[in-house]
Amino acid sequence: MRKIGILLETKKGVLKKTNFGVITAARADGHELYGFLVGGRGADHKTALEAYGIHKLVEITAKEGALDWNPVSWSGAITDAMDHFGVKTLLGLTSAQGKELLPRIAAALDAPLVMDCIDINLSEHTVKKSQFSGKTMAAIKVNGPCDIYGVRPNVFEATPSPSEAEVITFQTNPENGGLVVKEIRQDASRGIDLTEADIIISGGRGMKGSDNFRLLFECADLIGAAVGASRVAVDAGWVPHSMQVGQTGATVSPKVDIACGVSGSVQHFAGMKTSGLILAVNTDPEANIVKNCDYYIAADLFEIIPVLTRQLAAIVNNDQSHASAADF
Repeated sequence: MRKIGILLETKKGVLKKTNFGVITAARADGHELYGFLVGGRGADHKTALEAYGIHKLVEITAKEGALDWNPVSWSGAITDAMDHFGVKTLLGLTSAQGKELLPRIAAALDAPLVMDCIDINLSEHTVKKSQFSGKTMAAIKVNGPCDIYGVRPNVFEATPSPSEAEVITFQTNPENGGLVVKEIRQDASRGIDLTEADIIISGGRGMKGSDNFRLLFECADLIGAAVGASRVAVDAGWVPHSMQVGQTGATVSPKVDIACGVSGSVQHFAGMKTSGLILAVNTDPEANIVKNCDYYIAADLFEIIPVLTRQLAAIVNNDQSHASAADF
């Protein structure tokens, strides 16, 4: 039985749900799973993690002071923990944090690294990932003293497998390499992670420009939704790549996905096909998204979204006077 490490991610003290898909992928061959949690309290997450099969929950702390976010010191702390517990394989999310930490860990261990994996066989040391904007699929054999993998969020369905987790505290004092983190800024997605969102409102070519995405943000803010975009909107420079949903963007699995002016290309649909419910707003009844959605509104998004926003505002504010009968 091999020891497999899982780099766990939290946001504002809450465990990201995308961790559970990574754990599911790691436990496929009956390995012993070590969850590495930096700067957090393992006891706060023990119940949730053992429900998915974590055996050892390692809370990594500094011997002196707090272990605040710093990619150099965090990667050093995780490398120390892997060495201490004899973990030779590490899986994490291909996220902003994962992209900061996993390459540094791989370099420190002189280990091969594969990011954005969509399939993993740990027993065979093989993975699959898409390449060249999704045009090809690569099957990669990994050889080395250790192996490090970044898993694309939401590609593995999270399935519970109860176990009993032991919480272990590991203390270390890694160097920060002279790097000082002075400020952490949120991007245009307003801090809501697409891969974690329960509701997503996405815009495509039909948005007709960057300024019109404010309509989606206004609506999303009322219901705590994330705003996404198709590749066409990103390539046009209307929104940043961090908002892109699809084969070359984020793979998402929300409970509700509202696609506004999105044609629904094969590449886009590949990144959101596991959504619980898909609602399309489009003037083109032949659009691919219409063939793959649960509900279709044949209308101009510039008419529908403002109405939806007013209705949501009335509900949120518990003030029906904001809504008129003409809106229905």
